[in-house]
Amino acid sequence: MSFARPFYAALALVVPAALVAQGTRSSSSANGPASTHVGPANGTVIVVGGGAMGPEIYGKFIEAAGGPNALIIDVPTAGGDSVYGQNAPGTRGWKQAGAKNVYVLHTTDRKLADSDSFAAIVSKAGGVWFEGGRQYHLVDSYAGTKTERAFHDVLARGGVVGGSSAGASILGDFLVRGAPSNNNYIMDDPGYEKGFAFLRGVGIDQHVVARERLPDLADSIMPKYPNLLGLSEDEGTAWVVRGDTATIVGRNKAFVYGAKDSDDEGKPFLTLHPGDRFNLATRRVIHRAADDSPVRATFVDALFSKFGSSSAGGATVLVARDGEVVVDKSYGIPAQPRYMTTTTVPQFALGEISQVFHSLCAQLPEQPAGRRGGAVANAPAQGRGGRGAGANTGTPFQTCVARRISTPIGMHKTNADSAGEVHSDVDELYRLALGLEHAQTFTRSSTPADTTSDSQVVDYASGWDTDTYHGTNRYSAFSAAGGKRGAFVRVPGRHATVIVLTNDDGFDAKAAANSILDRLLSDQQR
Repeated sequence: MSFARPFYAALALVVPAALVAQGTRSSSSANGPASTHVGPANGTVIVVGGGAMGPEIYGKFIEAAGGPNALIIDVPTAGGDSVYGQNAPGTRGWKQAGAKNVYVLHTTDRKLADSDSFAAIVSKAGGVWFEGGRQYHLVDSYAGTKTERAFHDVLARGGVVGGSSAGASILGDFLVRGAPSNNNYIMDDPGYEKGFAFLRGVGIDQHVVARERLPDLADSIMPKYPNLLGLSEDEGTAWVVRGDTATIVGRNKAFVYGAKDSDDEGKPFLTLHPGDRFNLATRRVIHRAADDSPVRATFVDALFSKFGSSSAGGATVLVARDGEVVVDKSYGIPAQPRYMTTTTVPQFALGEISQVFHSLCAQLPEQPAGRRGGAVANAPAQGRGGRGAGANTGTPFQTCVARRISTPIGMHKTNADSAGEVHSDVDELYRLALGLEHAQTFTRSSTPADTTSDSQVVDYASGWDTDTYHGTNRYSAFSAAGGKRGAFVRVPGRHATVIVLTNDDGFDAKAAANSILDRLLSDQQR
């Protein structure tokens, strides 16, 4: 028999400050009235959009839990299995990231979850992590039990609670996609509308770019609950929430539905990038990472002025430094279906940049069928945009790109054709750039967990033109001879990346990328 709590319909009629009075749990019940309206009064909430997580997210969670020796409770219940051992698949990423004390907590027995003995281990934890799968399993097992109260107490004493995919949605007040149906497009089920409310007055969606779900909150949930704050994020991307302040961390974008700032032009949401900060209570942007960058939008716009209309062809550019994306723009690309971001869709032929992928594949062994690289699996790919990392994709090179390169870093749109050319976008190439900054992302071993030997690490310089830039290595790859059409430039020692993709064979992408790079690092060269 399932146990579910209905969402408070009155939420659509009240302001955030009144949410606790409407029956939504305060995250500071152990320490008096909440001083925040949406986020935790104490501790940290980390919301991840599913897929492969990078060390930038693992590190934030482990730090917030109290460091590598802190007890982290891993809850795999959403996955739907009856039994999970202490070496459950979800623990692998935490251990590789340096967590030394991971405990798997799981039951399908609500009576057990409501016992002091079962919940006792949570009282020792610095962090609780909810794995992906199906949200309703978490509701059926823990909603209203002593274990759920213990999860809230972790925050009350200053710890961290987080989750990915289904484990992200459960963190909200309204439970998005909570239905026990196999139809993952049911956004609102009357029996499963209430999440664990670590973020009050919030509904959370996930996989929104990878599975092309961007319209779903706007189409079905926001009209029904107009005062709800809708949050979503792409795979490998996180909201890191302390109090009412959220910072975006990770590999792509996050989105806000119901913000007080203006939505993106022609879209029902506001887009945020890694490094941006947002106030969940006022529903306004606090700070844009781009505001701190020496690379100004007007400067970049001038470089790509020839692409001002769709008739002139298309161009995209991404600029990032220290994990913050300061430019992510398209030029001359029309609006895409389902509000897909025009820096992700359409794809560009990479030309000679494909050699970077060929060089990686030459060093990577063929992966056994059924294994999914270094990524921690959440739920099977469902819906629009899912490509299925283990699929038979044709030539050995196509299979390598899909299975060995894309899976560990969370690429979904990137693909290789039968002639060996790779097609991708600036957003997914940025995932590759971040992966290449961490030696253990790709290894020569056919076993993803075997990353202990330095001999297993691949040569990340292979396939790139290498030179010295202000005393550190610069790695460059260009789509065509002379640096034309596209450029992928990395300076790992400065944690800087510039990616330019166009469909203009005459465009000097090398000059544009290096001009941007010079400005990007100008304040580090004094």
